[in-house]
Amino acid sequence: MQRVLVIGGSGAVGGFLLQRLGAAGQSVLALSRQPQLPRTGVQWLRAGLAPDLAVPAIDALICAGPLDAFVDWLCAAALPGLQRVIALSSMSAASKQTSVDAAERELAARLAACEQRLAQHCQVHDVAWTVLRPTLIYGAGVDRSLSPLARQAQRYGVFPRIAGARGLRQPVHADDVAAACVAALAGAGAGQLFELGGGERLSYAQMLERVRAGLGRRTLPLPLPIYLLRRIARLSGRGGGMVQRLTQDLLADNAPAEAVLGYRPRPFQPGPECWAAVSPERDGVQ
Repeated sequence: MQRVLVIGGSGAVGGFLLQRLGAAGQSVLALSRQPQLPRTGVQWLRAGLAPDLAVPAIDALICAGPLDAFVDWLCAAALPGLQRVIALSSMSAASKQTSVDAAERELAARLAACEQRLAQHCQVHDVAWTVLRPTLIYGAGVDRSLSPLARQAQRYGVFPRIAGARGLRQPVHADDVAAACVAALAGAGAGQLFELGGGERLSYAQMLERVRAGLGRRTLPLPLPIYLLRRIARLSGRGGGMVQRLTQDLLADNAPAEAVLGYRPRPFQPGPECWAAVSPERDGVQ
């Protein structure tokens, strides 16, 4: 049994991750700035990633929170006995490199730099590392992409339909990302970066229709032509990168993760439970 510290345990992937680690019999510490409900097998540390954070002796560290803040903290922390680090990055490190939005290009560059710093730090300190790059994460109701659309549609009964949005997507369930973290914790994939996409590739327009079909209520489609979205983005000066990507494929190569981590993501068949921001433990998700 390892003693594992989880950063971001209250986030989208973190809730599923804590549940899986507990089921695997791991001794789990989880960091959070805010009070959290008790979880079986989890000891909460109420603190942020401050330089003076006192961390009990741990064998492994999993970061399911913001990568940049984590890497800054890790490079300054004293963690004797640490043997394994698993960290979530994002496919945005690749997909937003050529965005028309400067802020998105900066994000892509920052993520890639953080990945490199993490690898270098772990190599210097003889710590095994693995970086995971998920695509669009859903399933915990806290993402900023699909969940807001779904909840607005559930409230108002109207859902956007973007017929020309032909760019392919691979939305990945947060629990599948958590499963990959646990597989990496067992020792597989040390010194490697893995892309994690969902188990199905479908166009952006098809992805929205799947969300709509699984809302649990009837909605009216609201046609939004891409040319109108482009014009709104130009006039507002915001969202140009998002509109640009509606016709671009944003896909992950799952083959390495499948071969090394035994990664088997589910197809995209979301139900109403995917858009409610609740703990998977309290919601009975297995």
